[in-house]
Amino acid sequence: MSLPNVWHHRRVADSGAKACYVCYKPSTTVLITPDNKDHFYVCVGHLKDRGFCLPIVDEAEAAAQKKHQELEEEIEKVKKEYEEKQKRKAEKRKEKKKEGKGKDSKEKKEEGKSEDAEDAEDEKEKEDKIKELSKSEPKVEDAPRIFALQKNFHQMRLDRIRNAELARRNRERLNNPSLFPTVPSGDP
Repeated sequence: MSLPNVWHHRRVADSGAKACYVCYKPSTTVLITPDNKDHFYVCVGHLKDRGFCLPIVDEAEAAAQKKHQELEEEIEKVKKEYEEKQKRKAEKRKEKKKEGKGKDSKEKKEEGKSEDAEDAEDEKEKEDKIKELSKSEPKVEDAPRIFALQKNFHQMRLDRIRNAELARRNRERLNNPSLFPTVPSGDP
């Protein structure tokens, strides 16, 4: 039986934590083969250990991560522009208040309403831009998702699977009554 040395990183719920394959501490991180034939729990710290496994870099994933970073930068840029607009508007309001102390209250209320409407419109515009940018690309984790075990650990996993298969076959043989010899039926 050939088991490819490709392992995908998955997470389970905290209630599903089991002992780490290496250190036996509870872990919620699982390495699983793409065909779901084998899996084992391992600590996140062991995934960073070069003596245990090496990350397999996927070109498409790296490109997606780079695109995600650019998207985050663009969102930050939109937020900064919005904050600058708000500062400028606040400064203009202060200047208008200083100039408009002699105006009557009706004109002040109308100006205040128009400024509030502009603020609401700008706020909505900012939120729309951020939502649009966020929807365009799903979140990508920084940690690698695919690993290759070192040859000794991979061989241990192969031996474990092979031994489990042999034990299963032996159990089936022992449950089969035709395996044992029959009692002689003739006279001695």
